[in-house]
Amino acid sequence: MTTVVVVDDHRLVRAGLRTIIDASDDLSVVGEAADGAEALGVVCAVEPDVVLMDLSMPGVDGVEAIRRLKAAGVPAPVVVLTSFAEAERVRAALEAGAVGYLLKDSEPRDVLDAVRAASAGHAPLDPRVTRALLPSSSQHAIGSPALSGREREVLAQVAQGLANKQIARSLGISERTVKVHLGNVFRQIGVGDRTSAALWARDNGVA
Repeated sequence: MTTVVVVDDHRLVRAGLRTIIDASDDLSVVGEAADGAEALGVVCAVEPDVVLMDLSMPGVDGVEAIRRLKAAGVPAPVVVLTSFAEAERVRAALEAGAVGYLLKDSEPRDVLDAVRAASAGHAPLDPRVTRALLPSSSQHAIGSPALSGREREVLAQVAQGLANKQIARSLGISERTVKVHLGNVFRQIGVGDRTSAALWARDNGVA
């Protein structure tokens, strides 16, 4: 059973998410918080597998709450569930440490799938927010000779949400070599982080 903490300042939203999540066979809500400050205490107390986090809350907002959770060493992945799809908000949340980003008008099954994906180590992102994050250099062709075959393989696995250690094991290379390939990929496609690289890969048919 995958356990979840729901963080949202609206009681009805929390109740609705609890109903949806608890109705599944493999997910369960084990805690709720109405703001970012409360979230830290609840998450540390119940140690859930996944945190569903709103962004716009009074007092400590979602982005700051994510920062505090990560600073406290909380291992649970955070999936943002919000109404805002602006690139600035998305980037702020991902840079703070969120692994996923969904919009509140998502289908219930998409929310459940995102929780499962985050628990499995993947990075669930709503397709509607990905284009706002794509770098201007995303028009570069993946077939460009600047990217080697191995670099494309590494990039494809990054787009699938795999960590460097998992990629190294999958391709039979060292983790250090993976980091070197990623550095080359970042420079050649014009991005500065894994999330942007993954989005670029998906937009260019690599993933």
